[in-house]
Amino acid sequence: IAQSEACCGKIFTKYWMHNAFLNIDNKKMSKSLGNFFTVREISERYDLQILRFFMLQAHYRSPLNFSAELMEASKNSLDRIVTAAENLKHFIGNSAEKELTAEETTSLEEVKAFVQKFEEAMDDDFNTPKAIAAIFGLINDTKNDLDNFSDEEKIAIKSFLDDAAHILGVSFEIEEVNAGSDDLLNLISDVRAELRANKQYDL
Repeated sequence: IAQSEACCGKIFTKYWMHNAFLNIDNKKMSKSLGNFFTVREISERYDLQILRFFMLQAHYRSPLNFSAELMEASKNSLDRIVTAAENLKHFIGNSAEKELTAEETTSLEEVKAFVQKFEEAMDDDFNTPKAIAAIFGLINDTKNDLDNFSDEEKIAIKSFLDDAAHILGVSFEIEEVNAGSDDLLNLISDVRAELRANKQYDL
């Protein structure tokens, strides 16, 4: 399934599929081996945003190995990006507007260089692992000096993260979970089961 999206001033197409072999703990996924999982089963243990981010860390034509350890690593990696994005929200607007110094101008150019790396990775047959590496490169390069950056620099970084999240189909925002949401889902599931039992498939 493909969908074209605008990002960083360019048009990309994002694919919601992985069409190489899927292994479970380095073994081929198979019902006979008892290592077969559905997306629904995985969603009971992990947020599907984490699953999507996990899959993006392998090229869509490369073999993908699934394990609890790799999912936890993906969760931690995604948390790092989300934390960086949230910190930028706090920093933006907290510094006075001023003309960029030569050092800040150089720093802004470095930000643009990471944006270019992201674009080049996506142009390279949707090389999402390299694209994610560009995101982490930017985060690692700027995290220690973020409070000294100008608003223009911070806005540029936040804009890039927003664009990258959009094209990759992953949220870099902290989502508030409404109380009782699990109860609502359980209720919907019960109603659906009753309708199916009564063969009311249209409903």
